Amino acid sequence: MQYLIKQYPLESGALEIQYIEEYFGEFPRRKTAREIIDRLAVRLSLILMAEAPLPDDPAGALVPVSYKIVHEIRGDEHDGKLRDLVERLHGHVSFDGRRVLYSWIGGTRRDWRGQGHFRALTEESETWAIANGFDEIVVKTKNRYYDMRTVLSQLRFNVAKFERNPLDNDESKVYLTKLLQADLVRGHRSVRTVVHAD
Repeated sequence: MQYLIKQYPLESGALEIQYIEEYFGEFPRRKTAREIIDRLAVRLSLILMAEAPLPDDPAGALVPVSYKIVHEIRGDEHDGKLRDLVERLHGHVSFDGRRVLYSWIGGTRRDWRGQGHFRALTEESETWAIANGFDEIVVKTKNRYYDMRTVLSQLRFNVAKFERNPLDNDESKVYLTKLLQADLVRGHRSVRTVVHAD
């Protein structure tokens, strides 16, 4: 299967993400375009969206079905949430003299899950990360997101830290990482066409 991926500039990408997140019912709070712009404006980042044809549409109209935002994270973060993340990763991820990429938000609409769209986005973000000199990718999820954890396992992310929630284990946080080496791209399985959106 050939995957069509659009790479967005910051402002139009933030608006697209705000729109598509309305189709993801499992997220308790959706990101606004303003939140996305505020976080990404001061750091290297990538906004990707996969599109696919609507089933049973003779015109073949394309709709956004999956998205992913990754961005640089540094050891000396000033943003409160990112500073907290760096502190929680202390002893598990080294930031000294290394470039670390954070897989911030993403997902796939229910009707298109299991078709490889998120894999294609992840592999494209890895290709971009290697080209931009990153050493490692970090992902944070919750224990209850079993589908996401399965996908990350298939993509060869390793658990770096498990942070147990004493009241509800489903709410425990799982931190996963993947080292980025040049030969990683040769193992990618998705066939992708990437276009740049206006």
